[in-house]
Amino acid sequence: MRRIARKWRPSLWQVVGGALLGTLGMSFLGLVALRVFGPVIGYRLGAFLIAGVILLATLVLGLLLVRLILRPISSLAGRAAALRRDPMARPEPLAHYGTKELRDLGESVLDMAGRLQAREATIRSYTDHVTHEMKTPLSAMRAAAEMLGDMELGAEERGLVDTIGEAAMQMERQLDALRRAAAAREPGHQGIGRLAEVLPELHAAYPSLRLVASGVAQDLPLAASGLTIVLRQLLSNAASVGASEVRIEASPSRMVVADDGPGVSTGNRDRIFAPFFTTRRDSGGTGMGLTIAANLLAAHGGSIRLVDSPVGAAFEISFDEAVPSEASV
Repeated sequence: MRRIARKWRPSLWQVVGGALLGTLGMSFLGLVALRVFGPVIGYRLGAFLIAGVILLATLVLGLLLVRLILRPISSLAGRAAALRRDPMARPEPLAHYGTKELRDLGESVLDMAGRLQAREATIRSYTDHVTHEMKTPLSAMRAAAEMLGDMELGAEERGLVDTIGEAAMQMERQLDALRRAAAAREPGHQGIGRLAEVLPELHAAYPSLRLVASGVAQDLPLAASGLTIVLRQLLSNAASVGASEVRIEASPSRMVVADDGPGVSTGNRDRIFAPFFTTRRDSGGTGMGLTIAANLLAAHGGSIRLVDSPVGAAFEISFDEAVPSEASV
């Protein structure tokens, strides 16, 4: 990533102090000039001329402040917004940094972006490596278990072979969940989505759940593909604990998903978003569903948290920025 050129720039205190001194100095010099030239050219004409000179000088001073402070800050804000939309983007240094402090800030932003990108690349590379390296031995374990299952075995040996096969399948599910959790960290679902777009698929995928939705036409700052992934994780959890109804409420900056199941115990509330935490290990749970949902939302400027509910479990999904409605545009 290209570094910022190390050329001289004024300090912020010099720019601000110079602006204040310039403003006060122009007012003082204007009064002096009016007293000196007023009797010669007339006080009214002198006042107009001096006011024009002060106005022109103020305009020049304002342009300097825009160039030295406002423009670099706005450009840095644009770089930060681009990184939030795509954490793997490679922001270039700005063409102009007005002060030393803004130059240091720009270097910090670029350095932070590089470190975050290196971290993301390391996580994804490690995940891909682990899942690839484990695929062959797991396939061998399953094949061996199937071959042994075709042989004449006693009850004890048969139980051991079944345990090996189930363990291999569980490991494959965990590796697949790990791969999906890593993929969810990448912002691949930018856009606008609505509940109306994803509800038909959710109804078909979870026929045992009665879905009650409000705000189905509300624009949400997450594409329909991303909404589907997040909601499928939440609905899958609700169905697995025996819930019969799920309520989904969408508003401009948030969405609440609540079910009528048994809820989350007090001891588990602080652990439900931790990777691989599950209370359904024996039934095939991987403990990565909420982690995938949280990773995907974080990659798109959102977050998810468990909120209090009189019945069942309720999750609040918040977005950093609400999509403006047509009436407010």
